[in-house]
Amino acid sequence: MGKRASKNDDSRGGSPREQLWSTTFVLVVASTLCCFMVGQGLNSSTSVYVALYGGTAAYAGVLAAVFSGAAAVVRLLSGPLIDGRGRRIVMLFGFAVLIVGTVGPLFTHDVAPFVVFRILQGAGFSAVTTASATAAADALPASRMGEGIGYYGLGQALSMSVGPALALALVSTDPPENLFVGVTAIAVVGLSMIFLCRYEKHPEMLPEEAVYRRRLEEGESEAARTGAAEAAETTTSTEQSRMEGRPKRESIASRIFEKHALPGTLPMIVLSPAFGFVIFFVGLYGASLGVGNAGLFYTLSAVSMILVRLKSGAFMDRFAPIVILPVALACGLVAFAMLVACGTVLDGAPVRDAVFNLSGIVYGFCIGIALPLNQSVAVKNTPPERWGAANALFQLANDVGIGGACVIWGIVNDCFGFPVTICCAMCCIAASYFVARAVYPKE
Repeated sequence: MGKRASKNDDSRGGSPREQLWSTTFVLVVASTLCCFMVGQGLNSSTSVYVALYGGTAAYAGVLAAVFSGAAAVVRLLSGPLIDGRGRRIVMLFGFAVLIVGTVGPLFTHDVAPFVVFRILQGAGFSAVTTASATAAADALPASRMGEGIGYYGLGQALSMSVGPALALALVSTDPPENLFVGVTAIAVVGLSMIFLCRYEKHPEMLPEEAVYRRRLEEGESEAARTGAAEAAETTTSTEQSRMEGRPKRESIASRIFEKHALPGTLPMIVLSPAFGFVIFFVGLYGASLGVGNAGLFYTLSAVSMILVRLKSGAFMDRFAPIVILPVALACGLVAFAMLVACGTVLDGAPVRDAVFNLSGIVYGFCIGIALPLNQSVAVKNTPPERWGAANALFQLANDVGIGGACVIWGIVNDCFGFPVTICCAMCCIAASYFVARAVYPKE
């Protein structure tokens, strides 16, 4: 695909803006939506399914930890594979593994094998989401990377609103195995989209300004200029050139951990525990307060997240990240303060319920800005040939921060109650700003 016939003018000087939406980018965003719907749906409904067949809440907790652990391990391994073998092959493999994990429960009502199924689900989910993040960056022009990653994140936002509700509705039907029929169907749709995503072999499918296409074209031009000279080299000089001009063989650690992605990753490690509290404990907190429909918090947060990402083009690539981040963190602090107020100073049920759910809107602004902003910093600061490892490291930070902190939040909550736990999460939000000040690149 070439440039748009009618380009939009940049508001800063009337210059044409590079094309953002291409067929490849649409396919990547849509397949990501499918994958996150499956993952979010399974995470919210597996405990219900296990309970229906006699499983305990403790066992459901083990299954949640198994999913997160498998996802973290695969993120470590998938980064080098994405950079070395390609994005599409990793996404295809990930969806295949995910489908095996969702089909398996259809053949047994015994909850014991669920450890294996959850491993497969976590591994497949992790492989797809890590590779798709890199594919999305490939298809975006560098000047609109932050805006494009914000749109890419719409898949996550929509899945938070649709996935859990759909999964809980399916597991409540007769038989409850309809849950796995439904999520498998969604995964198959996502897999079919990846079959159509063939830009790595056909870069002409991408817009002319796409990072991946430009990198290939520049590489081919460089190869054409140096090809004749390289062909005339002797065996000795060729070996010397290979040793001097090519990167040294990488260690396993350097292939997995991309140091250039740390400026975006380190703030997320500190910030993600606050996100983890929302994912795993806000529903329980609302139920303990007697909030009539605590699930509305998630729906409203997803809606506000979508709105802020749709408008991200107005600011994401036009202001320094350290200028944008404090706005997001301030929204997070306000949202958590509203949650604290619900459990301490607000006694009237209607007012308390309204404040509880409205805090979801403010929280959605926080995560809708902070998550793609830090991911954009991680990717932009990394050479394109290492984007797979960068995205893997960034998402691993989320897995570790969310999963590890939730154990701590459970202990703190049992000892001191929800208000103290929420205040601790607010400390994480504030601390992430100072980390970002220290590690964000100057430009």
